[in-house]
Amino acid sequence: MSYPTQLSFVSLQVSDLEVSGKFYSEVLGFKQVAKSPPDAIVFEQKNGAAFAIRKPMIELSKANLLGWGVAVWFSVGNLDIFLEKNAEKISIVKDIHPTPFGRILVIADPDGYSITLQETKED
Repeated sequence: MSYPTQLSFVSLQVSDLEVSGKFYSEVLGFKQVAKSPPDAIVFEQKNGAAFAIRKPMIELSKANLLGWGVAVWFSVGNLDIFLEKNAEKISIVKDIHPTPFGRILVIADPDGYSITLQETKED
């Protein structure tokens, strides 16, 4: 029997694919792959799990809080620069603060999913 050893894919179901696509591309800097499946946008990754957004497979309006209990983390080179550049475009859930894993910032995407941005030193 084999066991999962690595995360391979994460997707969020979003209410408006175009609005969320712009948020993840323009605010978070993700680049869309050349060809995504119908009703989805897949983003390029340097390494690790693939990330995508897609049209809902469930009725999102029936959920009180989308993604409650699930943490999605993305790396950002410098949180202060990110915040300076995007302060008007984001909704902050929890301001920059230290953790055992480094400094993080928690923001909300257009559907209200909490997205944790972890500061990582760029080469």
